[in-house]
Amino acid sequence: MTLIKTKAIVFSSLKYGDTSLIVRCFTLEDGLRSYLLKGVLSAKKGKVKPAYFQPLTQLNIEANHNKKGSLNSIREVHIINPYKNIYTNIFKQTIVLFLSEILSSTIQEEEANEALFSFLETSLIWLDTNDKTSNFHLLFLLNLTKFLGFYPDTTHNNHTYFNLIDGVFTETTTEKEVVYGSDLVQFKKLLGTNFDGIESIKFNQQERQQVLQTILRYFELQLDGFRQPKSLKILETVFN
Repeated sequence: MTLIKTKAIVFSSLKYGDTSLIVRCFTLEDGLRSYLLKGVLSAKKGKVKPAYFQPLTQLNIEANHNKKGSLNSIREVHIINPYKNIYTNIFKQTIVLFLSEILSSTIQEEEANEALFSFLETSLIWLDTNDKTSNFHLLFLLNLTKFLGFYPDTTHNNHTYFNLIDGVFTETTTEKEVVYGSDLVQFKKLLGTNFDGIESIKFNQQERQQVLQTILRYFELQLDGFRQPKSLKILETVFN
């Protein structure tokens, strides 16, 4: 067992018994870790409070880390980069719920990944401090693929098809899993864009939904066991 101080981002929180929580966090020092917070739901006083563990909250924690695969414990926790409106703005709240579910299913590494942590940290601060966020989740998911190892190869992005299995643009294809035509035009709007350029990307409701389905299908084909998140229906309802 090792006592460690680290930044952490909450991925999920699950009630365990009547008074406890099991929380999964992506930590700067040790990657993905799961924590058992005994009695946290019944304690009226204490350094660790349930409110700290909302989806994608950014924390500083002091924790005991055990061997990989076992539950860890948190001794102290403090919120850092407190969000101004993510949990009060229905659109941002829904985006965070959706993205936390995807992150929980795609990031499994129990080792430090400073670049990925920095991407998550800065992206969430951007979401909290900007108003034009209707396309945020699309760009977030596409840029997440850089850290998961399958960002599209844009060498020939003027070609007619995008192959979702190989992640490349081609001029001819025999594959069924390709994007082309108007769907490809919309998908390519996101390539090479950062969050500050997101306002210049224009999608109508139908286009936005189609681009999201394209990206989720790309995830399905690249990641074993990936399934469309349950919160997708909530996201579609809110953005409709």
